[in-house]
Amino acid sequence: MPNIWYGIAAVVAIVFLATTIRIVKEYQRAVVFRLGRLSGVRGPGLVLLIPFWIERIERISLRTIVDDVKPQDVMTKDNVSVQVNAVLTFRVTDPDKAVIEVEEFGFAISEMAQTTLRSVLGRAELDDLLSERDALNKDLQEIISKHCQDWGIEVIAMEIKHVDLPPEMKRAMAKEAEAERERRAKIVHAAGELESSEALANAAKELSADPTAIQLRFLQAMIEVSAEKNSTLVFPVPIDLLSAFTRGNGPEKLQEFISQQAEVEEG
Repeated sequence: MPNIWYGIAAVVAIVFLATTIRIVKEYQRAVVFRLGRLSGVRGPGLVLLIPFWIERIERISLRTIVDDVKPQDVMTKDNVSVQVNAVLTFRVTDPDKAVIEVEEFGFAISEMAQTTLRSVLGRAELDDLLSERDALNKDLQEIISKHCQDWGIEVIAMEIKHVDLPPEMKRAMAKEAEAERERRAKIVHAAGELESSEALANAAKELSADPTAIQLRFLQAMIEVSAEKNSTLVFPVPIDLLSAFTRGNGPEKLQEFISQQAEVEEG
């Protein structure tokens, strides 16, 4: 008989310890309920409870949670259908509120993020969605924080992760970007032509001030051409040499000049 009482005492001691002692990690807090009513938040470390399940606990993690919001089909303000997904970052600040005020706070805030993502981006145009992400991210974070502040949850960030455009829209945007690049290239080319013409005009003014400078530039050009080992040289004839033939009886003189050249070649 004494052995039976010892066994019963050992079982009671084990049950007592199992229902009394809890170990709560550093990043966790224990929300304690006594007979169904909130008793307080305890931890971390060793937590002692009233035995025989009079007090129960729920462990809540205080670490930052990064939730990948599921891709959402969004119709933008300018009637473009896109698929957008985002990243939600949050953490629990009041463990008791996270347990009492909402059921499964992780699921609830994820659903809230999906709904907010569709509603906010539906009011934005496609260009704003692609270029003004910082402003949209700020609006998303403020709206979700407003809804979750009574749940004891702090929303750290809500950022758009990826925008998937339809193939037709991608081709149209590629054509637009190509046209914009061509426009810029033409503007740069025209600006270069303008600067070149201004430089040539200034050079012509400087050379016209001294006829010798024009001859020297002409000889320099000949040297540059001959340096390429060309077998044919082209000599430009100044218009001034033909001015004598264009005045008065110029045509007769021009015909006489041509005849003399022909006789010289025959002789």
